[in-house]
Amino acid sequence: MSSENLRNLYQQVILEHYKKPRHRGKTSPVHRHQRGHNPSCGDTIDLTVQLDPEGDHIEDVKFEGEGCAISISSADLMADAMRGKSIAEALEMIQRFQTMMKGEAEFPKEMRKLNVMQGVAQFPVRIKCATLTWHTLKAALESRDSLTSQYVTKE
Repeated sequence: MSSENLRNLYQQVILEHYKKPRHRGKTSPVHRHQRGHNPSCGDTIDLTVQLDPEGDHIEDVKFEGEGCAISISSADLMADAMRGKSIAEALEMIQRFQTMMKGEAEFPKEMRKLNVMQGVAQFPVRIKCATLTWHTLKAALESRDSLTSQYVTKE
């Protein structure tokens, strides 16, 4: 795919998920709640997670909050990709996304929609916007003792 086509696809997917996010709201019930905040730009995401009865697979992820197009679309794409994943699989995907933002990896074909976020890596200042929700989910999944905690990106 040419770089022009890739750029157009990147813009189209970002705008589509920003204007009409499919995973906005709160899960019911809420098994994990995490707030993420990026002080450098003001993006704030409240993330809720619903787990299966055993507590080891993600049934649903939803988010609320305010942010730029990259932050909101990344949250929506992430929420979609995490449904049905085990916690271990989710943590691996989070690591892969962070590595992708450094230009060192991408997702396999069956998750290619996430690869459009690679375009963000061209704009280092925007990487925190794309990774905010992913960091927030990681903190939510790792905080087994608390339903509510907070993650703040570091400047």
